[in-house]
Amino acid sequence: MSFIQDTALLDSANSVVNQSVAIAAPVQDQNLIELLMKGGWIMIPIVVLFFIGLVIFIERYITIRNASKSDGNLMAQIKSNVLSGKLDSAIAVCRSSNSALARMLQKGLTRVGRPIKDIEGAIENAGKLEVSRLEKNINVLGIIAGIAPMLGFVGTIFGVIQIFRDVEAAGGIDIGSVSGGLYVKMIASASGLTIGILAYIGYHILNMMVERLILKMETEAVEFIDLLDEPGV
Repeated sequence: MSFIQDTALLDSANSVVNQSVAIAAPVQDQNLIELLMKGGWIMIPIVVLFFIGLVIFIERYITIRNASKSDGNLMAQIKSNVLSGKLDSAIAVCRSSNSALARMLQKGLTRVGRPIKDIEGAIENAGKLEVSRLEKNINVLGIIAGIAPMLGFVGTIFGVIQIFRDVEAAGGIDIGSVSGGLYVKMIASASGLTIGILAYIGYHILNMMVERLILKMETEAVEFIDLLDEPGV
């Protein structure tokens, strides 16, 4: 009797192992793209958000990095020309640099001869304009960081609803089908969360780059105003 029970238990264990292998085998044979596509129609907007965020991050990163390039001789050349009374040469130096800082200082140079308050106002307005250009589309990354995870959750919820609707229609519960279908639907949530995290990181990286550039521009602007306050200028 004990031998019969042991045989039955062994057969049951083999059956469970075979079912597990049958479920796991298709997963191993799937590549990443095929696996992502099993997440359902919701994966289309999630993938679109990923590419939009990637394009924005790369474009803004290159733009901000180029705007942040430091020309160590810029202020020295401007100071030398201003002290020599060569405003046209100082303006030409700014134009040749073609950076955010140079454009801001150029605006101040064109106001030399007016009250310091007017020059400060011109520099401040030019600086705000440069910052707004640098921050263009960065907020879109913040929007993607919030939307992508929610889209993933929506896809998973719809998938779970579909699974239980199929179970109700079948009139019974097949654990293999339910677990297999559930892991597929969780792909949408995992993808949405991953893209949301990447967009969140990219958003803050770009903001930190802009903040460093703003600090640099403010420091150079103060130095420029102090230069104009020197006697003989």
